[in-house]
Amino acid sequence: QVQLVESGGGLVQAGGSLRLSCVASGPMFASLTMCWFRQAPGKEREFVAFVSSWSGFNTNYGDSVKGRFTISKDVAKNTVYLQMDSLKPEDTAVYYCAAELRSGRNWFLKESFDYWGQGTLVTVSS
Repeated sequence: QVQLVESGGGLVQAGGSLRLSCVASGPMFASLTMCWFRQAPGKEREFVAFVSSWSGFNTNYGDSVKGRFTISKDVAKNTVYLQMDSLKPEDTAVYYCAAELRSGRNWFLKESFDYWGQGTLVTVSS
């Protein structure tokens, strides 16, 4: 069983930055594929960023955040981060951390993940 706890959300002005953190419980953190998703009011939960298991060498981003957001992880701290720069009002959403132990999934789909955090709210004012 994997438990995920996000933190770091808050209110920020457009153009500002925030860093989200997601701490995972358990000894298998290195083997987890980790992603960030977000869900704005009235919208579907959408893919934001992906980091591969083990070395974390592979990353990928949703089109709307490419060049502004950076995903990374610290295996020693069982933590994955989402650095968000040049924030826009349309980035306002609840951000969720997701994790999966199985391999070979479509990481862009929320259905591929068994483990979810409770979410952290990011509000970007104009």
